[in-house]
Amino acid sequence: MASILNENGAGEDFQKSEPNGAVRSSARWGPQHAGAQELAKLYSPGKRCQEWISVVLCFALMAFNFFHLLAHFHLGHVWYILLGIVGGILTADFASGLVHWGADTWGSVDLPIFGKAFIRPFREHHIDPTAITRHDFIETNGDNCMLTIVPLANMAFNFHTLTPVEIYHIYPWYCYLYALAIFVTLTNQIHKWSHTYFGLPCWVTFLQDCHIILPRKHHRVHHVSPHETYFCITTGWLNYPLEKFGFWRNLEDIIQGLTGEKPRSDDLKWAQKTQ
Repeated sequence: MASILNENGAGEDFQKSEPNGAVRSSARWGPQHAGAQELAKLYSPGKRCQEWISVVLCFALMAFNFFHLLAHFHLGHVWYILLGIVGGILTADFASGLVHWGADTWGSVDLPIFGKAFIRPFREHHIDPTAITRHDFIETNGDNCMLTIVPLANMAFNFHTLTPVEIYHIYPWYCYLYALAIFVTLTNQIHKWSHTYFGLPCWVTFLQDCHIILPRKHHRVHHVSPHETYFCITTGWLNYPLEKFGFWRNLEDIIQGLTGEKPRSDDLKWAQKTQ
């Protein structure tokens, strides 16, 4: 029987996370799972190169933009900065849920290029939730860094070309975009921390305990099969209100009604692999 670790490091029954009784008797959850091993082998050198380029470009642009945000700071922007940070966090949390829900629920690893590169990690994560804790910084954050390169590059270009007066008027918007970019970039790192039960820095556990970033106990709800709830993984602030209104379930009903596709069918296929 597979188990997950609770916050004290003790084993916690993971029976509810298994898709059905037939699979339970023949498949193991974790790195020994046949599906997890097959998915891990699909991580390619080309994918690794894309992740390296994305991380380097993203953090270079972040440093450039941060310097210019400081250079153009005015005391009159303080409240706009605070509102921008909160707005950026909420937007990033919703975006993380939308991407997470979409990749968990639809599509297939067999899709050309996109499947192996971007859907594969989501399939692997459900049958080997601790795999993310064995990924290094590049593999963990490469895809999220890629998402922020274009808006950060546009911001950098505008800082270089616009006049100080023009920058002053769009400064609140750039505070929001910068906060959004930071939290989008950090989402997978925060997600990784939510699966890490040993050796986390004290400041990370403090942020988790204060629910400033995704707490471990909160995210555990998502890992009960069939993985159909609590998709937001940046802070998790939006999980409860979205579930309260049945947001994801209603979206799935609409898409299934229009296309006939069943939610999470590919995810279940990988969970049931035994060899």
